[in-house]
Amino acid sequence: MEFHYPNGKKFSPKNKTVKAQEKSFSHGKRGMTLEEDLNETNDYYVETGKAVIHKKPVPVQIVTVDYPKRSAAVIKEAYFKQASTTDYNGVYNGYYIDFEAKETRNRTSFPLQNFHQHQLDHMRQVTKQRGIAFVIIRFSMTEEIYLLPYERLHYFWERMQNGGRKSMKKDEIVESGYFIPLGLHPRIDYLKIIDHLLEEFLKERN
Repeated sequence: MEFHYPNGKKFSPKNKTVKAQEKSFSHGKRGMTLEEDLNETNDYYVETGKAVIHKKPVPVQIVTVDYPKRSAAVIKEAYFKQASTTDYNGVYNGYYIDFEAKETRNRTSFPLQNFHQHQLDHMRQVTKQRGIAFVIIRFSMTEEIYLLPYERLHYFWERMQNGGRKSMKKDEIVESGYFIPLGLHPRIDYLKIIDHLLEEFLKERN
């Protein structure tokens, strides 16, 4: 099945099923994708009444459908109706949450080409409305996960736009972001970081 962007360009999905390199970790389910871990985490948040955050559905326009059997239909071609913004959104403790999730097999840096200008514009608009926008980045070879607030991602993005590096060094992410250890329930407890960011926000406002 073929998918196309709103401008007609063919969509080539990246492989999201590559397993992370095994490392000593006491919990099960090693090698799950970042999306799977986040979906499981968000389900836990909903079930425990802590937050309501979900993956955004992607609107698709179906163009071509084959009917190999009378009881079955196979979609052969479809288009994204609009450019996607970010992966997840919802509400936590009265605050709007909006974030993108990315992972890389690179051990020393994260390519900024994994983001798009319209995503940065969207996160900027969210923060202007006092929402909380950020990205969650996983280095899959070591299963290290970091939360990077939008404002810090914006710095690296602007640096690239002005002729600087086309990637963020891992050391820069470690220094500018917040490490999230893998757990069991939930798997990626990023709301602990959000609590810290809210505390800093309230201090600045007062």
